[in-house]
Amino acid sequence: MEHDLSIVKQAIAGNKEAFEQLLILEEEKLFYAAFSYVGQKEDALDAIQEAACKAYLTVHQLKHPEFFSTWLFRILIHECYRLLKKGQKIIPYEESELLNRLQEQENVMANPIDLSDAIHQLNHSQQMAIILFYYHDLPIKEISEVMEKPVSTIKTYLHRGKKQLKRELERSATFNEKAI
Repeated sequence: MEHDLSIVKQAIAGNKEAFEQLLILEEEKLFYAAFSYVGQKEDALDAIQEAACKAYLTVHQLKHPEFFSTWLFRILIHECYRLLKKGQKIIPYEESELLNRLQEQENVMANPIDLSDAIHQLNHSQQMAIILFYYHDLPIKEISEVMEKPVSTIKTYLHRGKKQLKRELERSATFNEKAI
């Protein structure tokens, strides 16, 4: 999103109201981006809050005001990954709870996989590239800036991610046809 550069410059200079105004302009896109990564409303809101705090504390370091939106999304994406890594810690379950979870997984396998589930099965780099390209309509060059990777690497992530999504969705469709 293109912002009024004077407002961005005011935020960089330390104007709290200008920074808040910029966040308000971005809030909907921030929420959908965070939600597409973490998958839960509460976690998405936590990621946005942490990203906003980190952005406010470091906004004075932003050298190119025209890239405010890209810079903010980069912070948000890193925060989403931090939350996802934090959530990967193993938690021991009681035997009955573990059996219930296994039963739930069997029930899920009986239903076709949807696109968002398939996207969440991709590795983080492919997932990020797919979401930014298809859900947020960012050009490949901008995605490469956000992810801090070369354009050719982003193209590879998109190609491999689409290939894996196709394979996963076809496997799910085949599995469900056999189940019927």
